[in-house]
Amino acid sequence: MTLLGRRVLIGLAVLSVLLLALVMRPFFEALLLAAVLAAAFSPWYERLARKLGQRRTLAGGLFILAIVFALVLPIVGIALAIAQQAEDAIAPARTAYQTGGVNGVIDSLPAPLPSLVREGLARLPKGGQQVEDLARTAAGRILSGVGTFFVTTGNIFFQLSMMLVALFFLLVDGPALVRWLVEISPLTSEQMDELLLGFRDVSTAVLAGSVGTAFIQTCVALVGFWLAGAPHALLLATATFIAAFIPVMGAGALVTATAVVLFLTGNTGAAAFLAFWGLGVVSSIDNFVKPVLMRGRLEVNTGVTFFALLGGISAFGPVGMLLGPLIVAFFLAVVRMCQKELGTPLPEAPAAAAVTAAASDGDTEAPTTPGP
Repeated sequence: MTLLGRRVLIGLAVLSVLLLALVMRPFFEALLLAAVLAAAFSPWYERLARKLGQRRTLAGGLFILAIVFALVLPIVGIALAIAQQAEDAIAPARTAYQTGGVNGVIDSLPAPLPSLVREGLARLPKGGQQVEDLARTAAGRILSGVGTFFVTTGNIFFQLSMMLVALFFLLVDGPALVRWLVEISPLTSEQMDELLLGFRDVSTAVLAGSVGTAFIQTCVALVGFWLAGAPHALLLATATFIAAFIPVMGAGALVTATAVVLFLTGNTGAAAFLAFWGLGVVSSIDNFVKPVLMRGRLEVNTGVTFFALLGGISAFGPVGMLLGPLIVAFFLAVVRMCQKELGTPLPEAPAAAAVTAAASDGDTEAPTTPGP
């Protein structure tokens, strides 16, 4: 091939990659999460496929169905519990309105809200047109917030659906996809194995760290719910477990929201305790426990894992919780490949070198002096 032909071919390859990235960009988060779950769940899926006589499509369908049930059933239970909680919270206000009107509702609020509400009402404009404009503005903001909520919820369910579809195909066709990547890659099979092994290790570490942290946060939150006397403590703990996987929300936010509900129902002391418990205890667990749990599988310093998580979330948003550790693992894999190719071992870390030297000194026998 001529030099011009090679340049054209390289240009076409770059163009095809850019167009592929443009097409896949709306599904990036869903595809990344599917790839991480496929790498982490592949041993379980392969075991299920062997038990079903290598009927991989059937095994993939059953696996996805199990994940759907694991997601849908808790969400339905939580939604019913929230509806019951809302009904319980509204019931006193409804009774107060029936007996005393608006003033009765204001008087039923926990202190010091009644005086604050009356002060706010006294400052409202008295003109009819001004009140009408204020009401119209408030209604517009409420409708806008409701619309944003439904759009966000719909996008989440859409991405979740795309993730499940991608996970199905990655589980069923995963081995063939890996072989294809190894064949077309300019790297050697050993180097590709190094990269794929690093991706699988990070995927397993992120999944194990997230599940372990969510479990610990749920147990701590459940203790707080019981101590505060919150109703439906077990269902709230289940909701806390699910919220722990949402970086934007988190388990601490749900505990704090429960504290707000307790405050509105008059349980001021319990609300103050639960707010402190959610913000000061439950929320802080994620920052310290997750890096420790991930370190056990990544064999990376806990501080590096900690900053990989925070830096990934800061740079890429919620998906950075996956991208941060993946970038660190990719860097370490490339360093190991360069080390093997160049044939120069990396220097030991100071702490590791000191431990090795101490062990060597302990194993060395002292020289014996000849007897008389």
